[in-house]
Amino acid sequence: MATVGQRLDAAVRALADVSESPRDDAEFMLAHVLGVPRSQLHTRFDQQAKLPAFDSFIKRRLKHEPVPYILGEWEFYSLDIEVKAPVLVPRPETEHLVEVVLEHVEGRPARVLEIGTGTGCVAVAIAAYATQAQVVATDINPAALTLASRNAKHHGLTRRMEFRKGDLFAALAPGEAPFDAICSNPPYVESGQMQHLSPSIRKYEDPQALVAGEDGLDVIRRIVAGATQHLVPGGLLALEMGEGHYATVQQLLIDAGFVEPEVRCDLAGIQRIAYAKTPAP
Repeated sequence: MATVGQRLDAAVRALADVSESPRDDAEFMLAHVLGVPRSQLHTRFDQQAKLPAFDSFIKRRLKHEPVPYILGEWEFYSLDIEVKAPVLVPRPETEHLVEVVLEHVEGRPARVLEIGTGTGCVAVAIAAYATQAQVVATDINPAALTLASRNAKHHGLTRRMEFRKGDLFAALAPGEAPFDAICSNPPYVESGQMQHLSPSIRKYEDPQALVAGEDGLDVIRRIVAGATQHLVPGGLLALEMGEGHYATVQQLLIDAGFVEPEVRCDLAGIQRIAYAKTPAP
């Protein structure tokens, strides 16, 4: 019988053709099956094990299924988030969106709106770390809202979080505005680029949550256009965007009356989060 270490090495070799990070993928799945932190995997390498669940996970990954969907959970901003296809997988670059919002509302009571919440990872992280904030999260997809609600409940945040179904600002009930901050990780993939995305994305993630017109900015335009009337004076709008989008988004913000537009780069150096404020009183 093969040892755990040998099984891991074999899995890495098998996944090399379908993954850009085969060892990471294999270690995440193996740690999940063994019920140990990934950092402790090395303590099991010499043990012999059949690991049928691991074999099943590898077969699914060989069909390009994303690891978070296989595991049913993923870490985001140091929080475990339940994940279910086709709701978008939480990604590390989106953590910068949370950072920008937390910097704006930290240490004070605030009302925050997230548009297009998906798994709820952004809204849950904001509520978890901004302990005086009330967070409203919207999505057009009822399955996403159900998932986001479970994540809020899992982290004990339902008292300070509310979920609304609908298209962008239309999801809000009368009197819910204004907010101290509005944030969104909206669809921003150009329609012509969908075919060039990895099979893991194209085959499993919801295209309606990914694609936003020919230039990828259809949804961002609508959010910027409606945000000022839903923000307090000096309120923040923060948006995740695609590579090369910032110049256009910056001008959209200025044209809509926002001031002090800035950009936050992700760890790859890509301009990822555009943010600006409404004029102060």
